[in-house]
Amino acid sequence: MPNWLLPEFIADVLPSEARKMEDLRRVILDEFRSYGYELVIPPMLEYLESLLTGVGQDTEIYTFKLIDQLSGRTMGVRADMTTQVARIDAHLLNRNSVTRLCYAGSILHTRPSGLQATREPLQIGAEIFGYQGIEADAEIQALALSSLKAAGIAGVCLDLSHVGVLKALIASDPLAQLFEAQLFDLLETKDMPGLIELTRDFHADTRKALLALPDMYGDTNVLDEARKVLPDTEGIAKALGELEYLAEQADSKRVTIDLADMHGYHYHNGVMFAAYVPGLPNAIARGGRYDHVAEAFGRSRPATGFSMDLRELARILPSAEKRHAILAPWNNDASLQQKIRELRASGEIVVYGLPDSRSEHDEFVCDRYLVQEANGGGWIVETASNE
Repeated sequence: MPNWLLPEFIADVLPSEARKMEDLRRVILDEFRSYGYELVIPPMLEYLESLLTGVGQDTEIYTFKLIDQLSGRTMGVRADMTTQVARIDAHLLNRNSVTRLCYAGSILHTRPSGLQATREPLQIGAEIFGYQGIEADAEIQALALSSLKAAGIAGVCLDLSHVGVLKALIASDPLAQLFEAQLFDLLETKDMPGLIELTRDFHADTRKALLALPDMYGDTNVLDEARKVLPDTEGIAKALGELEYLAEQADSKRVTIDLADMHGYHYHNGVMFAAYVPGLPNAIARGGRYDHVAEAFGRSRPATGFSMDLRELARILPSAEKRHAILAPWNNDASLQQKIRELRASGEIVVYGLPDSRSEHDEFVCDRYLVQEANGGGWIVETASNE
């Protein structure tokens, strides 16, 4: 095996793509800041107990584990930064007010999370802590959509779902509660034969409602259908009301509701959303409410947020045009050095032409040159056509 061969679903990022990702990171973080979000940088490694607190099996299966040579304890390489940010809010900042935090950094997965996905995403996201109301979810949703717009992503479709629907449906049926995990799997894959078999001995009303869920997908008219078919309980009414509110607030090309979408069910405990663009199978942004994670850190703090993968965003955007640059000779002349400093200060890219060599670039095209005027005069910029 060649020494330079990388593991599966791990790849280097070459110059033009790396620049695109870095530009996206700056644009999105600036958008977060304009909403009042403060940047934090959690560590890449943590003790496993802290890293996986409250996140369930969804994150555990993606986490690489290793032994700390200093303490002998098991550590994990972060597979998601949300829990780390919740820990920072709960124990380091320790505020009693609403807190808005954002982050950007590499994470690592034991396996790809979707089609064409990398095992080393560059995650960027934002979270609100300390506010229970649906208004916080609406703000997070708005921030996700505005960030995608700022990044140049067009045609975004928003898909909304709610953990509370399934929770409310099985709340009065002890047998259904015993099979909650299996129900999650069957609803996520819309496996009707499996769902029919599993619910055979459930309460009749519970069974009827569960079998109706997979077909409850579409525009906001789905909510009217759900109110007719699903039991009229406080929990279901609250969930449907929150979905309706968020759908009305969404600045998106298209909004859909999927009451059987259980992606992140083990992690979230309220509204969930996913943003999609045409031609891409994976969601480019996912978010939702996850109050129970903060409780697991010993401090009850309502929380809602979202995250995106900068690699995925960069991949679907067109390549940036090459920047125009100026080629300067390698020369210790003081006036040349001063001219180069002035050009760079004004925003120009100046590349040295090292002696007896040529340079190749993915990002720049040197279409101008620094030349000295006749008789040892000053240095001026000329285009190739003027040579």
